[in-house]
Amino acid sequence: MKRSHINEILREGDAFIRSFSYVMPPFAYLSPAELRAADHDQIKARRMGWDITDYGAGKFDEMGLFLFTTRNGLNEDLGQKSAMLYAEKIMISREKQLSPMHRHDVKVEDIINRGGGKLVLELFTAGSDGAIDRQAEVNVMVDGMMRKLDAGGLLKLDPGESVTLFPNTWHAFWGEGGDVLIGEVSTVNDDLTDNIFEQPIGRFSNIDEDETPQHLLVSDYDTHL
Repeated sequence: MKRSHINEILREGDAFIRSFSYVMPPFAYLSPAELRAADHDQIKARRMGWDITDYGAGKFDEMGLFLFTTRNGLNEDLGQKSAMLYAEKIMISREKQLSPMHRHDVKVEDIINRGGGKLVLELFTAGSDGAIDRQAEVNVMVDGMMRKLDAGGLLKLDPGESVTLFPNTWHAFWGEGGDVLIGEVSTVNDDLTDNIFEQPIGRFSNIDEDETPQHLLVSDYDTHL
């Protein structure tokens, strides 16, 4: 993706988020120079901040996701008591924009439709080997109530509804009837190692630096800091 396109998506996404009266944390608007300051080490270590991904495919309008991690624990604290074992994100899934089929090994997540169109999830259960079971029924919890779907069934969430996804649930999602503001509340989030995709794709975008970054992405932390 060109950096100029990412900057444009950031501006559009910020405006979309604000249209729902969601207020971003102050560190969202730090400049790259400000974020390089040593007193922001925890933001960088916890990989909090902006994340615009096309999964390395270069087709953001067709396959991509807008994310901002507002808070996050650390992997090394998992299993401890009295530790920050959770994460939270705000995301935007555009109408008909696919977030491709994947699951996690560790993370349990609540995916919440915060507003806009319907959020559509295609769901499968993982077999004993972790791969997609294309025959098994899918059981998921929707706002505290169990729902059963056929393999590959579509779960459609209206604004205000949410689904809990465990590591054995393969899922892909997209917006229907408009762009969707999505909340995610989960176990510690690790996008470097805890995403298992059905297809051999990347988690982050490959960036062509044709313009100065408006804000750094979490994927920039390894190269721009």
